[in-house]
Amino acid sequence: MAILCSFAYLGVCMSDQEQERLAALSRYEIMDTEPQEAFDRITRLTKAVLRMPMVLVNMIDKDRQWFLSRQGVSEREVPRRDSSFCIHAIRQTEPLVVTDTQKDERFAQNPRVVGEPKVRFYVGVPLRSREGFNIGTLCSMDTRTRQLTSEQINILRDLGRLVVDELELRLLANADSLTGAMSRSYFHAEAAREIARAKVSGRELSCALIDIDHFKSINDTHGHGVGDLMLQRVVATCKAQLRAADSIGRIGGEEFAVLLPDAPRESALEIVERMRKAVAAMEVEESSRKIGVTVSIGLTTRTDEEDIAPVLKRADAAVYSAKSSGRNRVVYVCDDKSAASDVAA
Repeated sequence: MAILCSFAYLGVCMSDQEQERLAALSRYEIMDTEPQEAFDRITRLTKAVLRMPMVLVNMIDKDRQWFLSRQGVSEREVPRRDSSFCIHAIRQTEPLVVTDTQKDERFAQNPRVVGEPKVRFYVGVPLRSREGFNIGTLCSMDTRTRQLTSEQINILRDLGRLVVDELELRLLANADSLTGAMSRSYFHAEAAREIARAKVSGRELSCALIDIDHFKSINDTHGHGVGDLMLQRVVATCKAQLRAADSIGRIGGEEFAVLLPDAPRESALEIVERMRKAVAAMEVEESSRKIGVTVSIGLTTRTDEEDIAPVLKRADAAVYSAKSSGRNRVVYVCDDKSAASDVAA
C-alpha cells in the first residue's frame, strides 16, 4: 500500500532550527532499529480506538521518513516529499485533522489522495521531544471521510505522549541516575557514533573534559548531600549552555565529558567558556548559606583518531594544565605534541 505521510525538505541549506530538530531525533538512537513491541502496542491500540486501517509512528529524518511502527502499511520508510500531510502536522503543536482531503485545498491534489490508497481522512499528532522539537508524528488515515470526537482526539494525544515517554525511558536507561548525564558506557558509545559521523562528513568534532574544582572539600565541609546537589546543578547548568546536538556524560565522580559535533576550535571555545562562566555564577543554598563552585575545563579537537580514548587523554592533560594554572579556566590543546594554551579564565 502506498504511503501518504511525507515531509518537505525546504531549501538546500537547513536552518539552525532544523539541525537542532534532527539532533533531537538522533539522540534517541531509534532509527533503523528492529520492530519493537512497546511501539507496536501503541499503534495497534490507536487502530482499534479510531477504527482506521492505517496507523504510523513516523520519524521525520533529513531526507526520509522512517516508520518506527506501522499498521496497515507495508513500507518501512519513504523519501521526504513535498505537499504532504506530515509537514503540516509537524509544524504545529495541536493535532492536525483533515476530515475530507478532497475538499481541503492543501491536499486535494496530493498523489495519495487522487491515487492509491485514495486517502480521504488524516489525523496526526506531533511527537514533541523534551527539547521542544517535533521529531515525528503519530498519525492515522482512512479511505473514507470521518469525524472524530474530542474524546478520540484527546486519546490520540495521550497515545502520542506515550510514544515520547517510551523514547525518554530508553534514554534514562543510559543515563547517570544522580545527574541525568549520560552514563560512562553510553557516552563512549555515543562518542563512537559521533566519530563515525565526523569521518563521513569531514566536519570537526571537539571534546571537553570538565572537572569540578575542590569538590572533595565541598563534600568534607558540607556533606555528601550538598555534594550530590552540586553535581546535579553543575550538569543542569552546563546542559543549558549546550546546543541540541551536544552531549554530556559523567565519566568519573566529579568529572564530566562533553561531545561538541561540528565545532571547530573557536566555536567550541565559545561554548565551553559559556559553561565555565555559568557554573561560576551559580550557587547552591544550604542552611541559609550560599555555596559557589568553579570548574576547570580541558578542550581539544579530534584530528584523525578512530576512537575517543586518545581524545579524552588529550583533554585530560588540558584539565591538569588548567588546574595547575589556578583553576576556573579553560585550556585548549591542539594535539598530543602541542603545548596547552590557557585561553580563558
